[in-house]
Amino acid sequence: MIRLHQKWLVRFFHGLNLMALWAMIGSGLQIYNANPVFGGRAGVDAPKILTIGGWLAGGRHWHFFFMWFFALNLLWYGVYLLVSRHWQQRYPSLKDLKAIQSGKNPKRITYSWHRITILLLIATLLWSLVTGLGMYKPVQFSWIVSLVGGEWQALRIAHFLPVVAIVLLSWSHIRHGLKIGGWPLLQSIFVDAYRRSPRKSNPSSDRSHP
Repeated sequence: MIRLHQKWLVRFFHGLNLMALWAMIGSGLQIYNANPVFGGRAGVDAPKILTIGGWLAGGRHWHFFFMWFFALNLLWYGVYLLVSRHWQQRYPSLKDLKAIQSGKNPKRITYSWHRITILLLIATLLWSLVTGLGMYKPVQFSWIVSLVGGEWQALRIAHFLPVVAIVLLSWSHIRHGLKIGGWPLLQSIFVDAYRRSPRKSNPSSDRSHP
């Protein structure tokens, strides 16, 4: 059996990120229902079972509270990547692009797509945070508002659409993780996991008794 073990900081960042994202998406949908981004007040509401906060003010309190967890988590994760040089193993390089374009090894191509997915996910999370700051303090962060044309509705759309991208990229992240290491690899992000090491076949052995 092979023991799969992740560093405790990696587990901490993953766990805190999942908790913060779950709370922010749920509370964000509660805020969205107060004035839907698409269709105005008569627009399509998000299902109540997916919302957190109970009402507009409650959703805002939850959203802003976990926003700081989310932002500080990304900050410390960035410091950890620089200090530990973990980014060299987890983020794409020119070799990954070459592997996707002309590589013959399916596993190597999967690794490359996985690294690209992680990079896109981090970039989307940062964009969501930036646009959220623009909505939180539009006067103090007027330069953020100007990035989307200076319109409030455009800023709301720019902040809401990353939620869809985050869900899709998270699904892609999980799918590639399963292809690379199966369920034990995903389990090792939170607790130690074990998987059987591949047995090497012995040509001299009787095939009827593996």
